[in-house]
Amino acid sequence: MTRHLKRSSVIAAALMLGSAAPAFSQTPVEPDLSEVVRSAEAQLHQSFANLQFEDFAPSPVHGPLFQASAGGRILYYAPESDHLLFATIYDKNGVNLTALSQDAAARARFKDLDQSQALLIGPQGAPLVIEFTDPDCPYCRALDRFWAAKAAEGRPVRRQIYFVSGIHPEAASKAEHILCAKDREAAFRATYAGEPPKPLIRCPYGAAQVQAHAQAVKSMGISGTPTLILDGQVISGFSQAEIEAWLARQRPPAQPPP
Repeated sequence: MTRHLKRSSVIAAALMLGSAAPAFSQTPVEPDLSEVVRSAEAQLHQSFANLQFEDFAPSPVHGPLFQASAGGRILYYAPESDHLLFATIYDKNGVNLTALSQDAAARARFKDLDQSQALLIGPQGAPLVIEFTDPDCPYCRALDRFWAAKAAEGRPVRRQIYFVSGIHPEAASKAEHILCAKDREAAFRATYAGEPPKPLIRCPYGAAQVQAHAQAVKSMGISGTPTLILDGQVISGFSQAEIEAWLARQRPPAQPPP
């Protein structure tokens, strides 16, 4: 009896070990790449049903993506494949997540801007525009004409202007000329209309302000002109549709009592 029990126990143990052995020796099965691609493509069409896609294939980017900021722009880095992406990320509702991150970073840097160093143009109480501009930038000049047209329509803005002087060779001297003038707004208008006087005015105050503006440009990570900050939203270039949309959300400046 005892011998039978012992033999049964040995057989049971052997069966248990035999059934467990494959769990220890089994190697992970790699998923079928074609099935992964089909599943991902199906999810893409489901999440972004309003878009038409002509092609779908694996990306050269592998592994997790990390977000970084350089020169005021949001970038993405994939360390596994060592790729840097200059990209815009949208969620399935069409929200531009990259723009939201960029705007949040710009708002965080607002504290570095000293309004007392800026050139202020426009009536107090009007919607505030933070503007990084270059006297020799054709799109900056077009933007100045746009603001003048809006003011003529009764929709003026208050422009907090910083000069970007590292792109065009004469930008710094023209910015200094404007900042040294007795009537800065008039000098600004004439310069942006392409009619600055010769020789350009120079003064220690203007030169110091140009350097202060250059520091503000660096701290904000501005790399192109014009760049606008409208209620925390960063607009790169003269994007008239975005500016018009922002203006439509503004209330007219309060009128002084009679």
